[in-house]
Amino acid sequence: MEASFSRRKLLSPAEYKALNTRSNLWGGLQMASHLGAILLVGWLHALAMGTGWVLVTGLVLGVLINFLYAAQHELSHGTVFATTRVNEAFGRAIGFVQLFPRDFDQVMHFAHHSHTQNWERDGELVREPYTLGTYLLWFFGVTYWRNRVLGMIRRARGIIVEPFIREQEEAKIIFESRVHLAGYVGIGLVALVLQSWAPLTFWLLPMVLTKPVHQLQNTIEHLGLSHEDDILENTRSTRTNALMRWLSWQMPYHTAHHTFPSVPFWKLKDLNAKIESQAGEVHRMGWIEFQIEVIKKLAAKDESQYPMNEVWVVPTSGGRMRMPAE
Repeated sequence: MEASFSRRKLLSPAEYKALNTRSNLWGGLQMASHLGAILLVGWLHALAMGTGWVLVTGLVLGVLINFLYAAQHELSHGTVFATTRVNEAFGRAIGFVQLFPRDFDQVMHFAHHSHTQNWERDGELVREPYTLGTYLLWFFGVTYWRNRVLGMIRRARGIIVEPFIREQEEAKIIFESRVHLAGYVGIGLVALVLQSWAPLTFWLLPMVLTKPVHQLQNTIEHLGLSHEDDILENTRSTRTNALMRWLSWQMPYHTAHHTFPSVPFWKLKDLNAKIESQAGEVHRMGWIEFQIEVIKKLAAKDESQYPMNEVWVVPTSGGRMRMPAE
């Protein structure tokens, strides 16, 4: 995970120690507010059944559930709570809801951090270069959910093809996939016996149908940037508002997160400020601005035809942009 610039020049040991402190309070407040919002909107969704408002509540509920992946991501890093076992327990529960087993996600994500933008070794980049068509299929969730579900079924059958999964990790990932599938089958059987549509109404349909909203953050973080080993050139932050940063668990400060992955999410704003004061502006775009630019670029030519060592999706005004002062 070494980049071509020195992290030592960005933070002093004392600054790093202060930023790296865990907090059950801040982690608990974030978790409680996110889960509380899901419960509240779920209740409103139940009240809205049979009215046109169900489309609104379903949209909001689905977005809240999808962005729980930001919690799963932070839990995998162990930065939400001070206690490792609490991070793991919440991570497994949320991974079940996300159809994304926690151990598999953690192994894949750590490979992503260790080899960011490396086609052969980045756990989140093991794919063919995008065409406009394949990008849109991924953005709207068609291939996203296909890969998520079929991959879990394949691993449950004991078939591991992912290059980032080490041999000593295979057994736990296979077992985890089987536990997940057994749980999903169990929920389905109970729903059939009770003749209940609740799992579809309050979970799967809202989550699947609103995936494109979550993809606004998923796709912006690295696509269209350099594949060289330099975090300041291969990672992009997001220009957005306080509500969206809460929803994303501060992941819009993505360059800061990649530079020091062990710093808790609630300290990324301060970390970002320190990095920019030392290294200059980081790459940053808005969600919609990015989608417009990347679609224009892919309509012109496929991802494979753009230089691997250059940034080819940039803000409409050109260059890097700072997050507006608050």
